[in-house]
Amino acid sequence: MQRVCLALPTMRSCPDTIVDLAEEAAYAVEHFGVEVHLLILDTTDGAGFAKNADAVASLAPTPGVFVHHLGEERQREFFRRVARGAGGADPELLLDMMLPPAVAYGSCVNRIFLGAAALGCTSAHLRNDDADFQVLDGEKVFPIHHELLSIGKPAGEAVAGVTRSELDQTDADMPVMLVSGSFMGELNVDIGEIRELDPDVYRDVVRLWTPPVWPDEDRDAMVDVSFRGTGTEPFSADESVLGPPDIWNVFMCNVALDHRAYEVLPLLPSIKTLGCDYALLHALVHARMPAVIHNRHIVNYYTPERRTGAGFVPYQMGFVKLLLSMLYLYPVYGGMIDLGRDLLDERHTLRVEPILELVRGSVDWDRAGNEHCLDVLDRSYRKLGGKYTELADVVAGQRRQLLDEAQEDARRWAVLVESWAGMVTAARAEGLYPEAAGANG
Repeated sequence: MQRVCLALPTMRSCPDTIVDLAEEAAYAVEHFGVEVHLLILDTTDGAGFAKNADAVASLAPTPGVFVHHLGEERQREFFRRVARGAGGADPELLLDMMLPPAVAYGSCVNRIFLGAAALGCTSAHLRNDDADFQVLDGEKVFPIHHELLSIGKPAGEAVAGVTRSELDQTDADMPVMLVSGSFMGELNVDIGEIRELDPDVYRDVVRLWTPPVWPDEDRDAMVDVSFRGTGTEPFSADESVLGPPDIWNVFMCNVALDHRAYEVLPLLPSIKTLGCDYALLHALVHARMPAVIHNRHIVNYYTPERRTGAGFVPYQMGFVKLLLSMLYLYPVYGGMIDLGRDLLDERHTLRVEPILELVRGSVDWDRAGNEHCLDVLDRSYRKLGGKYTELADVVAGQRRQLLDEAQEDARRWAVLVESWAGMVTAARAEGLYPEAAGANG
């Protein structure tokens, strides 16, 4: 029986999301006959964790659904065992990259990947704690429907499950390693207020994350589509397309990945950095792997803490760090584009060696681009005034630290990529639990 991992990394109380995902898991079992491991990796403290635990405890047992709710300490025990069993790099460094002392979006997804490997799953289906499912005629619209129709199958077989195929028949034997939908609702990065305050400043700021080697008109076109989803039209009927995807149509908040992808390439383990969890999607897209893009979009919303007095600056600093990370990511992405199908081996699986070479080559990239980035941000934030002046002061006060951290993140990613195969092997050998696997189901 096919075993899949439906995954939720969370750092906040989200009992309603847990209930929704349990329903999605039950839907997958009923309609596809799979075994679903609902993996909740929870770093919430105190009362928030208790609320999530209560939600898990209240779930009705469903044959074929196994629920794993791991708090931070249980996660630490598992990843310490994996780090020690991986060989190679310093186990404490690997553990720190997997479970750092602050929010790290790439790290939390990497934890899901190793958890899925430990559970023996063939695919990981990622969801967020700040998104809802759409509803049609009183029924939730679950993305796992399209995901399980296609994930892991040869593309030629996946044709039967889509509404339109753009597959080149020479690619029929290639596996579908990526299935993704988009999102509706608010921007997936909370910078809409900047656009409302001053559209020109918004353009200047968002331009900083576009490839600097592109012509101005292409950079401006990228600004227009950045951080937006699919619009506002609600779901009414299924649509899905099989073929080479566009990077703008894949989103980590609504995605399924085959184990032959995520067991090769981990994500950037940057701390407090938005958008650092997309490198694997870039690799699959730029290798021109066939994928399925569907319209079971989730509904994105903002949790309130990012707009409060205490939460505003830390959240926006995450955006600043995203902009600085691009200096090291774009050489990698550009190299992936140049390599194209050479990113794949004879079995149509990602090759880690050329990717690792690209990651290592980006580490010592000239910092001048990031110096310029911080100069533009300082001018832009001060022009907006108000709380953005405070943000500008914080960025200025941490300027050297921010530049150093962006480079160190790239260096640590290289270490993690090099160590990843050993960590996957160790996760499989260790299992998620030191004793016999246990779960609710």
